[in-house]
Amino acid sequence: MPRKWSSTLLCTALLATLGVAHAAGEDALPGAKPRSMQEILDASKPGDWRTPDAKNLIYLDLDSGRVLIELAPAFAPAHVANIRALAKNGYWNGMSVNRSQDNFVVQWGDPAQEDKDRKPLGRGTKAKLPAEFARKAQGLAFDKLPDVDGWAPEVGFVGGFPAGRDPAADTAWLAHCYGAVGAGRDVAADSSNGTELYVVTGQSPRQLDRNITVVGRVLQGMELLSVLPRGTGPLGFYEQPSQRVPIKSIRLASELPKKERTSIEVLRTDTPLFNELVEARRNRRDEWYKHMAGHIDLCNVPLPTRAPPAKPVAEPKAKAKAKAKPRSARAGRAGSTSRK
Repeated sequence: MPRKWSSTLLCTALLATLGVAHAAGEDALPGAKPRSMQEILDASKPGDWRTPDAKNLIYLDLDSGRVLIELAPAFAPAHVANIRALAKNGYWNGMSVNRSQDNFVVQWGDPAQEDKDRKPLGRGTKAKLPAEFARKAQGLAFDKLPDVDGWAPEVGFVGGFPAGRDPAADTAWLAHCYGAVGAGRDVAADSSNGTELYVVTGQSPRQLDRNITVVGRVLQGMELLSVLPRGTGPLGFYEQPSQRVPIKSIRLASELPKKERTSIEVLRTDTPLFNELVEARRNRRDEWYKHMAGHIDLCNVPLPTRAPPAKPVAEPKAKAKAKAKPRSARAGRAGSTSRK
């Protein structure tokens, strides 16, 4: 790079061998019509969803709206710690989106070319971080997909993040799927400090896996980034300052009052319901489809989010109806006012 990236149907027997439990489909429910993706989501229970930790959620606020990004400290702890500190310091506030490369990425950060002109990182940050391209796979809860992948021996999800895994080498890493957020770097592997971040907005560039630190993924607001005008300079950088997209702020959700936060839930990837959803996408059985693929790519697996359903309003306790005691004739006369 000349400068910094400144840039998800095998047979039943095989499925059983792979340990994938599909709760729906013609094999799982003989004689029953497989449910569509929407029907699956409509049948979900509260336990099928999770609420992201506010300490791992950052809000990228643009004039056009808010982008929600979930950080992945299990894979990039040093970068996530720096990003948290940068957000607390208001580092990106007033900066800009400086790059939009067609079918590739959108990137933001300090537009200054020279280090001497760049904004100080602020308190609690580190100017140099280790490369966090992969980590040990041991100890990770890995929700494995049934299909082969050209970029990894195994693929699946870790805590809702698309990931690859090599059991023989005991390594795991986050995948560059649509919406993945990474930290730009120079040629040196450890030249990223988390100040220049990018989001994958095109065909999943899986060749970047294990070559750049992936720090998280967009949960909501991708449409605000994917529609940005393409840069006309090399690698899609905006050539004129007027082309840059202003950033109002980037803040940690945990630093905001609850009334200013965006409520969101994410479908868990470690449930039978998610397995059913994956199968519904691997083999589309609705009438329009004439051929079932029997395969799904990691980056084509949908990862639904939703606003938390409204809690039912507790009905006020029924007040016991007071039973009027019959008044005596004397009491009635004593307490009444004649209307005659």
